Amino acid sequence: MTQSVVVQVGQCGNQVGCRFWDLALREHANVNKKGIYDEALSSFFRNVDTRSGGDGPDIYKGKICSLKARALLIDMEEGVVNEILQGPLRDVFDSKQLITDVSGSGNNWAVGHKLYGSQYRENIVEKLRKAAEHCECLQCFFIIHSMGGGTGSGLGTFVLKLLEDEFPEVYRFVTSVYPSGEDDVITSPYNSVLAMKELNEHADCVLPIENESLFDIVNKIHQMANSGKLGSTVKQNSLITSSAGSAKTAQEKPFDAMNNILANLLLNLTSSARFEGSLNMDLNEITMNLVPFPRLHYLVSSLTPLYTLADVNVPSRRLDQMFSDAFSRDHQLIQADPKHSLYLACALLVRGNVQVSDLRRNIERLKPSLHFVSWNQEGWKTGLCSVPPVGHSHSLLALANNTCVKPTFIELKDRFMKLYKKKAHLHHYLHVDGMEQSCFSEAISSLSDLIEEYNELDATKGGPRTDPSRLKIVV
Repeated sequence: MTQSVVVQVGQCGNQVGCRFWDLALREHANVNKKGIYDEALSSFFRNVDTRSGGDGPDIYKGKICSLKARALLIDMEEGVVNEILQGPLRDVFDSKQLITDVSGSGNNWAVGHKLYGSQYRENIVEKLRKAAEHCECLQCFFIIHSMGGGTGSGLGTFVLKLLEDEFPEVYRFVTSVYPSGEDDVITSPYNSVLAMKELNEHADCVLPIENESLFDIVNKIHQMANSGKLGSTVKQNSLITSSAGSAKTAQEKPFDAMNNILANLLLNLTSSARFEGSLNMDLNEITMNLVPFPRLHYLVSSLTPLYTLADVNVPSRRLDQMFSDAFSRDHQLIQADPKHSLYLACALLVRGNVQVSDLRRNIERLKPSLHFVSWNQEGWKTGLCSVPPVGHSHSLLALANNTCVKPTFIELKDRFMKLYKKKAHLHHYLHVDGMEQSCFSEAISSLSDLIEEYNELDATKGGPRTDPSRLKIVV
């Protein structure tokens, strides 16, 4: 079994990370009834003997003593991390896994990246190395951060570059939460575009998430659950926005439902690394199969089902609906419509009681309505994990390398240029040591190049679909 380390940076990153660890413990407790430290747990948790006080030695077999998350929590404001340490998850982390400051980054990418980056570099490297040393076979770093603020975007992308320098062989998956157009941080377009340049250059895979899409999905789930239109009872702990059965006992906060969706995305993404399955998919296989060009590593994700009905069995019709929903606009975690754009490749990560034949049948059924690039018409990667999420009999995470991400990037560029043409707020950035105006011009140039690469792919979409020429055999 391989291990992964989660690096959660900034307020958003730590709040999402908190929900991930909470729901991961719920999921493992649901499967691991005997309290034995097994390979599934070892992928994200260490088993530590803390009886002698402090951070004791790792225990690789037998009963669970004290589980410690393979994580690094970084925030330049103490509030969220302190809240985690005072909450039900306090025993999952210790002080050696935390890096905090008091003053914050003031919604300024330059402060996070240039100022705090250089200030905390050695401390971050030391803690990352310590986390890596506890892994027998470190496969992946997951970074969770937001793009609109200062710490998540600035320090988060600084950590990404550090990971490339210090651990070049280890995959870097980044979950990036993009701000909405109505974001209350005026400088979020600057922060996002400056961070995008770093993501373009140093990430292996980026899962872009839009706050607006999460908000729409939460509203949709609540409307369906409360309207009675379904004619059936919805299992409450089956909602992907639900915290039912987890360690959290305090009153839910406004963003908890949205953060739970992201936590479920990460749980499904890592399910094959944690549990058995007839068709397991390694995390490195996602990068290998879904990223044909190094810069085009942005994967659009969708989760289905959003809830399960209590009194309905799972006939193949409902299973087929799950696959159809994964390609519909309503289930995407960014504001995009992949069906009307061009696919470079697509991965389907299925959990629960689903057969390979169900997978193949649905791929064949959906294929005619999807546009794939001419040189990768069979660009499907599939994974089957036998353990479903808590409250469900089955679930599906679809990851699409699709040109439908382009409008998100174009809108971001437009919002950046509105400020940049007026040189508005630039002085806040330029007074930070090491920050030059060329950082802005290079960042917008990097984003423009990325958009152009998607434009070139889209230009091929209208062409006729031709089967690749096959070797002709004369009989």
